[in-house]
Amino acid sequence: MDVGAAVEAVRPVVEDVRRRGAAAVLEATERFDGVRPVRLRVPQEVVDAAVEALDPAVRDALTESIRRARVGHRAQLPTERVTQIVPGGAVTQRWVPLRRVGLYVPGGLAVYPSSVVMNVVPAQVAGVQGIAVVSPPQPDTGWPHATVLAACGILGVPEVYAVGGAQAVALLGYGANDVDGTAIRPVDVITGPGNVYVTAAKRLLRGTVAIDSEAGPTEIAILADAKADADHVAADLVSQAEHDPMAASVLVTTSVALADRVEDAVIARVVRTRHRDRVTQALTGQQSAIIVVATLEDGIRVADAYAAEHLEIQTVDAPVVARRIRNAGAIFVGRWSPVSLGDYCAGSNHVLPTAGCARFSSGLATTTFLKQMQIIEYSRDALRDVAGHVMALSAAENLPAHGEAVLARFPDGVTS
Repeated sequence: MDVGAAVEAVRPVVEDVRRRGAAAVLEATERFDGVRPVRLRVPQEVVDAAVEALDPAVRDALTESIRRARVGHRAQLPTERVTQIVPGGAVTQRWVPLRRVGLYVPGGLAVYPSSVVMNVVPAQVAGVQGIAVVSPPQPDTGWPHATVLAACGILGVPEVYAVGGAQAVALLGYGANDVDGTAIRPVDVITGPGNVYVTAAKRLLRGTVAIDSEAGPTEIAILADAKADADHVAADLVSQAEHDPMAASVLVTTSVALADRVEDAVIARVVRTRHRDRVTQALTGQQSAIIVVATLEDGIRVADAYAAEHLEIQTVDAPVVARRIRNAGAIFVGRWSPVSLGDYCAGSNHVLPTAGCARFSSGLATTTFLKQMQIIEYSRDALRDVAGHVMALSAAENLPAHGEAVLARFPDGVTS
């Protein structure tokens, strides 16, 4: 995924949105998506109609996914902590929700109401008041997919916009006035997965806003030994390959026999899967492979070097092996924890770092939508006790006014 090249491709789009606002957004949407919505903001009655028309089974599934996600993300809430540094001197670690966030929900080869859940729930749990969701308009309606809209309606999302691609990221970052003059205010953070152009636009906007990560095509790596069930492994590899022709499916195993069985099982599954062309392209691409290693230790090193978005551990003592992994977006432990569970109803989040970024970044979480503030409160005596050290350090850095700011509070002087 050449994000650098994509940055130059989307730069004119992003700059055009910054200069011309909604007009540029609508023109880009018509050019790239072949549809021009009558306005950017989706009317509430359209959202309500989508909720009303939603298949009851899908509604029940979304409701359960939301419930589990709330449980999982509430557990991520940090607590305010007051630390008494010295008598009369305290530092408080305070967590404050962001004012306004923009959440991107893809709408290309597949429909992702689950991504609505994964973006919105942690923001709501964090206490964010201003939530805006963007998702590409569909050619038949001019609005985002009805299932995406229904998920937004169930969650009570206050603002939904019919826009995708780089222009959606620019709209969130810079804000604009809709065609009817209604203000679309800029956000403080943009989260959510998208294609390489969405990722490139997020890179361009980084600094103007915060972003979660540069999430690209999905990845699954499975670390397995001879005891793993070949059909389970094959099913999981195929499941992620159906996302996108660029999706990566990688098996790392200590067993040549398992590798052979998995290969046969994958071939048998591909011929009968619905999206066989897409799956075949992903599985035969250079990003997918079966890797045989000599030892489990070697397998762990390979998994850590790859730093997969999703890593399954299907080995003997899988929980112990999972604890030894340092680099992965999310780890799925044992045969009964497939990645597809995490995509929908595990209570975890499926917006995760890809392309090796799990070496240094984390998945979307409640803390993504919080910022930490330090509150420092010292008494007169506590400041006096440390004043000499402050003045010594300010003198060492040739910043005497820093020390003088402390000394000004003690006209009778301080004891060093």
